[in-house]
Amino acid sequence: MTTTTRVGTSQIAPALFNMAAPARYCPSCLSAVGRTSTTSLLHRSAPAVTSSPFQQLRFAQTSQNAQKYKRKDQPASQKKKKTRSTFAQPDLRDAIQFSLVDAMRYLRAAEVGRSPAASKYEVHLRLRTLKNGPVVRNRLRLPHPVKTDLRICVIAPPDSQAARAAQAEGASLVGEENVFDAVKEGRIDFDRCICHQDSLTKLQKSGVARILGPRGLMPSAKTGTVVKDVRASVREMVGASEYRERMGVVRMSVGQLGFTPEEMQRNIRAFVEGVKRDIAGLSDRISKEIHEVVLSSTNGPGMSLNGEMRSAGSVPTRDVSTL
Repeated sequence: MTTTTRVGTSQIAPALFNMAAPARYCPSCLSAVGRTSTTSLLHRSAPAVTSSPFQQLRFAQTSQNAQKYKRKDQPASQKKKKTRSTFAQPDLRDAIQFSLVDAMRYLRAAEVGRSPAASKYEVHLRLRTLKNGPVVRNRLRLPHPVKTDLRICVIAPPDSQAARAAQAEGASLVGEENVFDAVKEGRIDFDRCICHQDSLTKLQKSGVARILGPRGLMPSAKTGTVVKDVRASVREMVGASEYRERMGVVRMSVGQLGFTPEEMQRNIRAFVEGVKRDIAGLSDRISKEIHEVVLSSTNGPGMSLNGEMRSAGSVPTRDVSTL
């Protein structure tokens, strides 16, 4: 028969926690045992987590989707605005428009005290057009020329019939080598330059393109300044003006300050019809039309025209025809 002996806590406590035995239980040993137990306990409570390849791929896709749709959370002020493909045009129903006589009257009042030769009328044609579409560009001789002191240079063989015809029409400089030498020396005493077809090869080999090109004076077939009939070209160019579309607007001087309203009307009509012909010569797929006609002066504001010669309360035409 087995006999079980119960041992009380009071009997084993002095044996296990006998602090009077320094040789058997030292403080350093107890601290080391405590650190080891704590470390092992932490490792048991936080085991290493390993993710599968499927979980890694899913996490990557979630990150990409979060960046993809992040722009929707941005405020409207930071979002990229859609740019216009056409130039903004004002609503003419809200604009104050004038007849030609009234517009000339106000512009002449803005030019008081200035020399009539230094101030000119200018027409601005505002177009409804695409920003990246082709531009309108041409040269036009008005019924009443604005500038009659244009200096024209003609590059042609000195003893040829073309050179004699150019001199008869009033060209200021005619020749080949003498023109090239003057340009290289910096003496460019002309406003327009025309080249005869027979002198085109010498012009290209002369080396003056780098001088005349930046000034817009280099003759080329594209601009219609390399011609065969010099007489007709010089006659057309004297008193003619060039215009070019910029930012959806075509500008050109159409008269001097002393022009009568009738002369201004003929010049404006010729300018508008010339621009319409240029627009009609473009491709059918290009949408371009005149939206507004504005008359201004050198120092005056712009006046939107309503297409009428005189209004009910306009002054007589003779009052805006004298200086």
